[in-house]
Amino acid sequence: MGLKLVMWNVLVVGVVFLGTWISSGNASVSYDKNAFIVNGHRKILISGSIHYPRSTPEMWPDLLQKAKEGGLDVIQTYIFWNGHEPQPGKYYFEDRYDVVKFIKLAQEAGLYVHLRIGPYACGEWNFGGFPVWLKFVPGISFRTDNEPFKSAMQKFTTMIVDMMKTERLYASQGGPIILSQIENEYGPMEYELGEPGKAYAKWAAKMAVDLDIGVPWVMCKQDDAPDPIINSCNGFYCDYFSPNKAYKPKMWTEAWTAWFTEFGGPVPYRPAEDMAYSVAKFIMNGGAFINYYMYHGGTNFGRTSGGPFISTSYDYDAPLDEFGLLRQPKWGHLKDLHRAIKLCEPALVSGDPIITSLGPYQEARVFKSKSGACAAFLANHDQHSFAKVAFGDMHYHLPPWSISILPDCKNTVYNTARVGAQTTQMTMTSVDQGFSWQSYNEETPSYDDKTFTVVGLLEQINTTRDASDYLWYMTDVRINPGEGFLKYGNMPWLTVFSAGHALHVFINGQLVGSAYGSLENPKLTFSQGVDLRAGVNKISLLSIAVGLPNVGPHFETWNAGVLGPVTLSGLNEGSRDLTWQKWSYKIGLEGEALNLHSLSGISSVEWVQGSFVSQKQPLTWYKTTFDAPEGDEPLALDMSTMSKGQVWINGNSIGRHWPGNKAPDDGCSFCNYAGWFDERKCLSNCGEASQRWYHVPRSWLRPTGNLLVIFEEWGGNPYGISLLKREIASVCAQMFEWQPQLMNWEMQSSGRAERPLRPKVHLSCGHGGKNISAIKFASFGTPEGICGDFQQGSCHAFHSFDIFEKYCVGWNSCTVPVTPEAFGGDPCPNVMKKVAVEVICS
Repeated sequence: MGLKLVMWNVLVVGVVFLGTWISSGNASVSYDKNAFIVNGHRKILISGSIHYPRSTPEMWPDLLQKAKEGGLDVIQTYIFWNGHEPQPGKYYFEDRYDVVKFIKLAQEAGLYVHLRIGPYACGEWNFGGFPVWLKFVPGISFRTDNEPFKSAMQKFTTMIVDMMKTERLYASQGGPIILSQIENEYGPMEYELGEPGKAYAKWAAKMAVDLDIGVPWVMCKQDDAPDPIINSCNGFYCDYFSPNKAYKPKMWTEAWTAWFTEFGGPVPYRPAEDMAYSVAKFIMNGGAFINYYMYHGGTNFGRTSGGPFISTSYDYDAPLDEFGLLRQPKWGHLKDLHRAIKLCEPALVSGDPIITSLGPYQEARVFKSKSGACAAFLANHDQHSFAKVAFGDMHYHLPPWSISILPDCKNTVYNTARVGAQTTQMTMTSVDQGFSWQSYNEETPSYDDKTFTVVGLLEQINTTRDASDYLWYMTDVRINPGEGFLKYGNMPWLTVFSAGHALHVFINGQLVGSAYGSLENPKLTFSQGVDLRAGVNKISLLSIAVGLPNVGPHFETWNAGVLGPVTLSGLNEGSRDLTWQKWSYKIGLEGEALNLHSLSGISSVEWVQGSFVSQKQPLTWYKTTFDAPEGDEPLALDMSTMSKGQVWINGNSIGRHWPGNKAPDDGCSFCNYAGWFDERKCLSNCGEASQRWYHVPRSWLRPTGNLLVIFEEWGGNPYGISLLKREIASVCAQMFEWQPQLMNWEMQSSGRAERPLRPKVHLSCGHGGKNISAIKFASFGTPEGICGDFQQGSCHAFHSFDIFEKYCVGWNSCTVPVTPEAFGGDPCPNVMKKVAVEVICS
């Protein structure tokens, strides 16, 4: 098309965003069909999920500040019951679980809070956030009209509400909590359970309302949420959603920024253009509240990931990445969207739009207020073609699958498919001088006072009560010297059926094979020939949980582990069923019992070092010490040479590692932003480890002598492990020159757009102390390609490189106008031009 769209930049002068309102005064919170009303002010609320246990308290202020800078009004978080009440009546609200501190920091940052008490969280969290001890309450049935469950749920919910009241954290008390949620995505469960589900949902709603918190309650994915509770939508798109009463606001509690990563799967991502399109479409269809799930996903430290098979990384392709850094261009593109929405807010909150068809897949929605404010959304829902539409007395060019926002019903300040934010390419840079490892090999257990014996196979969760991922199943098999396979060299065949999630099989202390399931099918079958000798043979099965399930009905019935049958075939007698003979059990690993991951426990065994360090050996513990690297860049461990196990730093669990579980080779083809998105559309890391890098929080480190401990189940090479810094490698930007229909705006202190500005390219190396050291590519004209692979087009201003070198090199950030004059003249008159630039940060 001859006409290109120009993205906008906003100069923020004074107070613009909603978050700065928060003060010590009490706030009233109400709503109608078009807006939330806080202290009499009608608001469109923009929110983002940040879960406090998935980052460290030292990270919280920076995360919250970046959320505020990104244009958020609200922070949303679950409450994690199993983290707060690990044992019945024993509560924990410290460190990463200090939710009160997290909420107060949000208030200090000028942000509201939406507290999703649940207390069911789902969230790819172990056991959905329920404490496992709840499973053993007599007579319990989870999330239904069951008195033992309702009693426990009400007790915990009331305790959380009382804590918030004591700390005066509800808006009605002067705090930042303006919304709360009871239950979570219960509608599908209610449908499955029938009348008991309906009764439970009504009970939960009444229980919550009776707690009298002074702010509205929400139930997401709950079409029959009783008044006054607001029902809301979760999904990749929610423009179609309508609340169950005409006077309730249209809420999107989870706008999925991508999807979670599972061990053995590729890494999903969602293009910024489609994310922005879905949000703009929701707003133009009357949306009053939108929450990004996730805004910062973070890390499933320890054994908190559920699923099972959910990776330790919970990055979620969020605007703030797992390490807390800006994911550009997504963060910046959404920030620009939020600015555009706020410019339209006076009109958006005033009533329903006038809808006009502009073509077969094109429409205009115009909002007007009695005071004269006017805002328009021009949409092209065609997935494949540009559209030229007439609106008012002007024409507008709309890219496929895009929405243009006109805060004065005339000038476009934003289009969802035109990304003006910079693109940042990150790199992982090694910072260590090589670890000096020591190792300790754990043997398969012997029959001793740490084991117990019963007839038959036990279910794993009931046996371990989730105190460990690991449960040993052990039995003896006597082989007669006259067995034919001993004479002819054949192997008998061992078959083990397990409810999941992973299994290592040892015969007489030697690992003979492994098997594991997947998120879609946790169950597994091990079946292969095994080398048995005449006499007594010991079969040791190490069953491993990879996070307990987090979604579905009847938590109390879920199981894991070797449930059988277990058979041995190829014997003279045919097949021998081992299921109902005597089995001995040991919960956990020897190294866990000895606390080998901690400073207090490492001296309890004899470690070997130097050339004696084990490599490629199962059941091996490794330890080393290292000094913290200089700087403040986020850190990670490259675990690509290891297979499966767990990692600790100074006794703190980083989580499960499983680089040996690689994603399939196919499925990572080019991803076009246009068209309906789902979790399988845009994938990366095909053929590679689902997770290679494991976040090491800086706050967990001391200046010197940090203890790193790794447990390896299968066998790996620890000498391939390295400590890395996550840094900005290069920064790119593209910006089209000015056109009458597409203007940049200067934001005045009133929050209104006053006058058009010519576009400018903004480049920044971020807050890591780096400056722009070189210009890798620069062209004003018709450059082509993408960040990292730009090329000059047929039109090019020869001074492009010189201009960026003059204004940018040596500085942390720079701004360059996108005008012919800035580049020494117009290199191709009557042609729409743009700037493409890539700079190096060092």
